[in-house]
Amino acid sequence: MLEFEPDDTRYLQELAEFVAIPSISRDGNHDAMHSAAQWLVDQLPFAGAHLVETSGHPVVVGEWTGIEGSPTILIYGHYDVQPIGDRGEWLSDPFVMTRDGNNVRGRGVTDDKGPVYIVLKVTQAFFAQEGSLPLNVKFLFEGEEEIGSPHLASFIADHAQALAADLVISADGAMWRADEPSLSIGSKGLVSMDIEVTGAHDDLHSGRYGGVVPNPIHALGEIIAGLHNRDGGVAVPGFYDGIAPLTPQRCQEIAAVPFSEECFLKGLGLPVGFGEAGYSLLERLWERPTLEINGVRAGGKYTVIPHLATANVSCRLVPGQDPNAVLDAIRAHIGGLALPGVEIRLNVDEARIPAYSISANHPAIQAARTALNLVYPGQEVLLAKIAGTLPPVTLFEEYLGAKTLFFSFSTADERLHAPNEYLRIHRLREGMRAWEQLWRILAAGGRSLNPDRSDDPMKSSGCDDVR
Repeated sequence: MLEFEPDDTRYLQELAEFVAIPSISRDGNHDAMHSAAQWLVDQLPFAGAHLVETSGHPVVVGEWTGIEGSPTILIYGHYDVQPIGDRGEWLSDPFVMTRDGNNVRGRGVTDDKGPVYIVLKVTQAFFAQEGSLPLNVKFLFEGEEEIGSPHLASFIADHAQALAADLVISADGAMWRADEPSLSIGSKGLVSMDIEVTGAHDDLHSGRYGGVVPNPIHALGEIIAGLHNRDGGVAVPGFYDGIAPLTPQRCQEIAAVPFSEECFLKGLGLPVGFGEAGYSLLERLWERPTLEINGVRAGGKYTVIPHLATANVSCRLVPGQDPNAVLDAIRAHIGGLALPGVEIRLNVDEARIPAYSISANHPAIQAARTALNLVYPGQEVLLAKIAGTLPPVTLFEEYLGAKTLFFSFSTADERLHAPNEYLRIHRLREGMRAWEQLWRILAAGGRSLNPDRSDDPMKSSGCDDVR
């Protein structure tokens, strides 16, 4: 077994350096993005890690393929982070990692810098103590996951041969709960858009013009209200097309998960839940699609009738849903509304990501369960689903012919994307031990990680050097 640091001091100092880089992909701060990417490069000199420029933010790639006949895995993670939101809601500077008891707080510490850091430390420990890795490993860290990975598809397509692997393992994709080990066997897809409603060509004085001109906020409110039924179901005709009904077996599996809806909602500060009728909370969370209003912007407290009102909308999709068909259904629904005096535009974001799934019987899932059982003896490994979206996983399947195993030691309750994002410190060591065991188990299993793969499945453009 590998020996890791006797205490957490060095780990926390290094992770703090990574968190300190404000790599917010949405902000377009190229210096910060390059600094974060270079930080990763500096951690993997033995893997030949280097930056590759894209039309957006750079990608970090590297590889160590020193064992002939051994399986090859591709490690995926991302170094970009979400915007900080309301600075006033943070208890400390978002980019100064702060210890709070058994946790550390900072933007990106759990999504995805902490989980990526775990992989780096395991890789370094193998080289320092054993002189090699137990199997062939390639690395791909991107800087655009938080904005839908808009340039990753072309990158993977152009470098498919160089990225070829038997299995992708994602450091991103949080566990379900902190008190039990879990693996995700699926993630939801995503489409997102802005609904813009415009009225007059300028903001208007609400006293001089109130009551005589259409108000874009009123119209937008009517649009938003019409997207759902009162029971929480999506009211857009065609939205649910293609979804297979839940099987009795799947309903039984979900019902068997130890879970209290009351405690779940209480932990969120809510007295009651809300959502599509006819399904339990877990069924809705894991198996049903959603349409959510993420933000509304218009006017302000200065007595005007705004000329523009905007709503940010996202849909999380499940297997069977076609992202383009969902967008067409929303477009047709909104286009059929009678809202005189205003103009409605649907500005669709570039990313259109279908749902992803991996069989519970896949060799990678079985290996991961064994690894987690070694780290968490006596605890059953829960098979859950990620209610969020990881854009790259369908790309890996499409271009590399490889499934993705989610193996993250982030936890879903650690305020991902919210103020005061945090990571439980003990997860660092648990993650290191689990990644070590996973790599050893995969190496011992030989090249049986991709049972559906042919000898040469790569859809390569002919470019075989990721430089």
